[in-house]
Amino acid sequence: MYGFADTAFRRPKEDEVPPLREAANRREAGQPYGEITSWMNAQGHHTTLGNEWRPAALASVLDHPAIAGLFEDDEGNLLPSGGPELIPPEQFRKIRQMRPKHQPDAGRAPQQEYLLGAEQAVCGLCAHALGAAPSNAGSRGYRCKPSTAQHPGGCGRVRINADLLESYIAEHVLAELAKPAVSELIEQAREELLAEAEELRKRADDTKREQEQLGKDYARPSGMSLNAFKAADKQMSAQINAARARARFLERVKHVPVGTVPDLVRWWNHAPIVAKQGLLALMLEQVVVYPAASRGSRTVDADRVTLKWRSWDSASSTEVQSA
Repeated sequence: MYGFADTAFRRPKEDEVPPLREAANRREAGQPYGEITSWMNAQGHHTTLGNEWRPAALASVLDHPAIAGLFEDDEGNLLPSGGPELIPPEQFRKIRQMRPKHQPDAGRAPQQEYLLGAEQAVCGLCAHALGAAPSNAGSRGYRCKPSTAQHPGGCGRVRINADLLESYIAEHVLAELAKPAVSELIEQAREELLAEAEELRKRADDTKREQEQLGKDYARPSGMSLNAFKAADKQMSAQINAARARARFLERVKHVPVGTVPDLVRWWNHAPIVAKQGLLALMLEQVVVYPAASRGSRTVDADRVTLKWRSWDSASSTEVQSA
């Protein structure tokens, strides 16, 4: 972790301590994480893997008790660990109290729910994932976000109203589910996806154990270079995160009812969002969104949205454009 030269949090990394303390001072003073990371990147202070800082990564470091010589027990109590204090424990506790969950009424807008999760909806121009992006008026929307230093990749040229897109998807998914041949496959498909999710979690756990062993091997005189260790550790972390994220996505199908649903539309209108998301995971591989034909258009049809249906009898999905 940033600020330490070992995984046991016992040896401070001297060149990383001053910027970490400055970041903590800025956060304690109320500066947003985005501004603090901009400062750190501008000063040439990079993460332990040599990457530019992102707000979430810095927030994770400043929320780790080890930087204050503390550890957190199973009941959430902060206790002395005997390790070095890179920042004072009192300052750490103040920063902890600034977390959003401790300030539920601090001007936070109501949380908006979105039907499509990360990677499920993609831009038809650049294939980058669409993210939740409310309009200036506050209405829900999906958008391919422009490429930035902190979030590279998107073209920024596709935006669509969430209500219109989700209504379009629901109409076609429920129509497909109403077909007898499709409804008969649902239970089997549901079990297959849950089994896949379980396998992904096992794979993630195995990789995590390998990562921990890698850290132990590096801590001993093994001849492994720092660059080799960092590269391997980064790759393993990416594999673990990807497998667990995919497992969480697939596990939503357990909320889809098994058996015949007399009134699918009524079920959809009253189902919790996680059940709707599970149904989409069961039915669709991906939703591809293209730019509107004209600025301000509120038309959502097959020319703009392509639904890639999940195929249970083959390894690949069949691309279907619904009219």
